[in-house]
Amino acid sequence: MSTSTRNPIESLRDMENSRIGLYVVLLFGIVFYLFPMETAVMTMFKTQTEFVETVPFAPPSPDGFTLGALMTAWNTLRPGLVNSMLMAIPATIFSAMAGSLAAYGLTTISWRGQVAVFSIVLAGIFIPYQAVLVPLAQFWYQILPDLMNGFVNTAFGFITGGNWTYPTRSGHVQLLQLSITHAAYGTPMCTLLFRSYYKGISDEMIEAARLDGATAFSIYKNIILPLSLPMFAVTLIYQFTQVYNDLLFALVLVNEPASQVATQRLAALTGGVVQSFNTTMAGAIVAALPTLLVYIFFGEQFAKGVAE
Repeated sequence: MSTSTRNPIESLRDMENSRIGLYVVLLFGIVFYLFPMETAVMTMFKTQTEFVETVPFAPPSPDGFTLGALMTAWNTLRPGLVNSMLMAIPATIFSAMAGSLAAYGLTTISWRGQVAVFSIVLAGIFIPYQAVLVPLAQFWYQILPDLMNGFVNTAFGFITGGNWTYPTRSGHVQLLQLSITHAAYGTPMCTLLFRSYYKGISDEMIEAARLDGATAFSIYKNIILPLSLPMFAVTLIYQFTQVYNDLLFALVLVNEPASQVATQRLAALTGGVVQSFNTTMAGAIVAALPTLLVYIFFGEQFAKGVAE
């Protein structure tokens, strides 16, 4: 019986070859995913004439280089970016906090009807946007104004100045309505994410805290909340991306030009009869910057939360 030993140099060479193959595949994937971004960046620095006459992903020539499209996109989207931040940040924070508290009550506290309540919350995730557009518009523009206007000539109306009416047409009120809508619509998904995360927390730790006399609120503040930071990063990134990129709710609830969010202004910028592709690409880059910055600053926590 004979045994053969492999040359260590050959083994090392095979490992190097396999590593080179892996690097080639990774490099191809990087190029594949960055190619659209590179094309958009190159296009926004070109004139419309040069874009038509040259390859889209080619860099602009010295004569064709311009910042006009970028400045046009920035001046158009800047008010919308501010409105999007004012609308998305409160909605994101509220959804994350409400989802965390709801998940805490659905996992660590036992009470009658817990499963039924969670089923109702879970059903809220699967309700499509289109199904609630008409009831949503009726609530904000008909039911709520009629309800609030009923306080005229009452004690509430006297306290608030007498002839008090609900400011339906106010741009700030429309942004507030949009923010509340996104917060309510995003809370079920945040609850599901936090509930799945809290299921992995040791019950013995919570029971030990209860034996030491800790209340439900102190358990949440001192134990659950510090352990939830990775999942907060996940929910904040997820919810902010969903709220910021939404156009459908914004078109229904916001009709004041000064209160339009970034997606509305981007749609107006790119929806003309004559397409200016350099301005369109510049608008897409500018509109994507907030979500890109969120992923850059919270990316590590996001990966940690997903892994856990």
